[in-house]
Amino acid sequence: MIAAGRAPLEARPGRTARVPAVVLMAIAGAWVLTVVAQATRRAAFLNHGALIEGSGPFHVHPPLWAALPLFLVAWQVMVAAMMLPSSLPMMRLFRATAASQPRVHTVRTAFLGGYLVVWSGFGAAAFLQDIGVHRLVDRTPWLSAHPSVIAGLAPMLAGSFQFSTLKDKCLQACRHPAAFLVQHYRRGVPEAFRLGLRHGLFCLGCCWALMLVMFAAGVANLWWMAALAAVMFYEKVGRFGDRITPYVGAGLLTLAAIVLLRPTLPMFGS
Repeated sequence: MIAAGRAPLEARPGRTARVPAVVLMAIAGAWVLTVVAQATRRAAFLNHGALIEGSGPFHVHPPLWAALPLFLVAWQVMVAAMMLPSSLPMMRLFRATAASQPRVHTVRTAFLGGYLVVWSGFGAAAFLQDIGVHRLVDRTPWLSAHPSVIAGLAPMLAGSFQFSTLKDKCLQACRHPAAFLVQHYRRGVPEAFRLGLRHGLFCLGCCWALMLVMFAAGVANLWWMAALAAVMFYEKVGRFGDRITPYVGAGLLTLAAIVLLRPTLPMFGS
């Protein structure tokens, strides 16, 4: 028996599961903006380090109430470029499953909104944490003289997390969107928002540590964005995505060791 309010995927075999055009446009627009920013040397406008330190295009140190919203705008660009592609299978299935609901466009928007709320919350928390790290370094002469210690922590944490049970659990949920929908789908706008939140939490649980590496590399660093986006996409969508997880972890741990032992090598540019 199917609980009231559910609509199983099998109920609509004739539906064509297509990705919403607005999502594809958001992904394409985010990558175009990032490439243009890099090519025109304007990437600092999307860099959290410039906001925190008052460097680059920001000649003064902006107050937190101004810096955080500015950062979150840049963060949405990165989320659209890096996270939405790996969620396309889920969004495609949700679009087809919710097609018969009243106010279908509102339902789909609510689902996407729930997903973005999760990643926006993580972005805000990471930004505030990064401010704390900058202040700690400023107040600790030894850390100021050894910035590689902080830089090496991000790939070390991300590499270690690749071997965790939580990573595996969240990755399996992301790799099987049909099973996720059958278990959690309910009709209605509030339920769509909650479903987006739930999907976003599993996505966050899978990828938060890799996204922290982006903080070490610098938001809008094109090459790191492309590399990490490719890893996260293949982990979730690729045929053998779950098998590459330990290899990615080993690579990140190796990178952390190199950063710590050879701090003069220019691997990060935040």
